[in-house]
Amino acid sequence: MAGWLDGCRCVASPNFDPRPGGEPPSLIIIHAISLPPDEFGGPGVEQLFTNRLDPTEHPYYATIHALRVSAHFFIRRNGEVVQFVSTDDRAWHAGVSCWEGRERCNDFSIGIELEGCDTQPFEEVQYRQLAGLVTALRSRYPIDAIAGHSDVAPGRKTDPGPCFDWERLRALLDGGVGMKWACFDKDQRNQ
Repeated sequence: MAGWLDGCRCVASPNFDPRPGGEPPSLIIIHAISLPPDEFGGPGVEQLFTNRLDPTEHPYYATIHALRVSAHFFIRRNGEVVQFVSTDDRAWHAGVSCWEGRERCNDFSIGIELEGCDTQPFEEVQYRQLAGLVTALRSRYPIDAIAGHSDVAPGRKTDPGPCFDWERLRALLDGGVGMKWACFDKDQRNQ
C-alpha cells in the first residue's frame, strides 16, 4: 500500500486525513511520548493513537483519552517501529505549529514519535532506527528539514526534550548534509 513502510508493524489510526493538494512532505518532526508519563513498554501510546485509551486505567489517561491524535511512526525503546498513518496522508501530530513562517505543519510533515520523556536518555537502538527511517523517507520524499516538536510549537511543547541527542542523529545521517536542522540553525552552530 502506498505510504506504508515495509518492515514496520502497521496499526492503522483513524486520526488522519488527506494532505491538502496532495503536497509531499518536506519536514520531519521528532516527538517524544510515554504513557503513562515517564513509563515505557505499555500499550498506552498505541491505544491513544487508535482512540482506545481507557480513562480509568491511569489518572493521567482521564485527561487525554478524548484527544484525537496520531503520528506516522512510533519507535519504541527496544527499537520496534510501528506505523499508524500512511506517509502520503496527514497525521495529527503537531497541532498548532509553525515552521519557517508556515503554519499547520501537519500539512507538510511526517511525525515520528520516540518512546521517551524529558528526563531520561533515549536508547541507541532508537537513534539507529530513527536514522534508518529518515534515510528511507528522504529517498521517497523531498525532505529537507528536521525539527523537534518544541521547534514548531515553542512554549507549548518540550519534546523531544533535553535528553535527545541531536548530534548523535546528525552523525548517524552522515552529517545530515543538505538538511536544515532546527536545533543547530537556531544557535547558528551549523552556519
